[in-house]
Amino acid sequence: MTLWLTRIIPDQRSRDARRDSDHAIDLHHRMMSLFPDSVADTEARRRLGVLFRTESTTAGQQILLQSARPPDLDRLPAGYGQAATKTLFPLLEALRDGLQVRYRIAANPIRRPSRATRELYQLKAVVPLQGAAAEDWWTRQSEATGLTLATLRSTPLDAARGRRRSDQRPIQHDRVLFEGTAVITDADRLRTRLTDGIGKGKAYGCGLLSIAPHREAQ
Repeated sequence: MTLWLTRIIPDQRSRDARRDSDHAIDLHHRMMSLFPDSVADTEARRRLGVLFRTESTTAGQQILLQSARPPDLDRLPAGYGQAATKTLFPLLEALRDGLQVRYRIAANPIRRPSRATRELYQLKAVVPLQGAAAEDWWTRQSEATGLTLATLRSTPLDAARGRRRSDQRPIQHDRVLFEGTAVITDADRLRTRLTDGIGKGKAYGCGLLSIAPHREAQ
């Protein structure tokens, strides 16, 4: 198994880059456009293993794109920004039980109340989680991923928003950034979850788990 990680640094002078940064669905279509049209069906994102995340860095905004095959960066519009791809094979091979790692994920923590609970408390079918409830959600998810958390910091992010091109229905996925350190308890399960992504909203910038070996400061 191998995965590819592409780092894109959008040029904010590009109209295409600015539009994609404001609309989750446009960014989804941009990421999918980097792969052959021959797999452009309803299961294309899953079959190509496409996951992505936008994040702020000291150098500005960047897009991290993970995929099961390398994207064709020549498909980016002229002037869109800088981009480079590398294989994650060495990282995946190095994963082992007991290894300490750093992690980061922008996820869509939610719960689905029962019908009786929804009617009693006038809740929606899907309830976004925040604060301690969101951290509890990530703790459970991480255990199912093959990780035992050592440290955890959560930060609310802007929701991923947009309108479907097919019917103009709005979409919204609330996001929380989880980051910290953990110990691998099941390396095989972790590899699977790294490939599949975690939680809902994967087509719109949620669920990409990034890890790296953690080394204590000397």
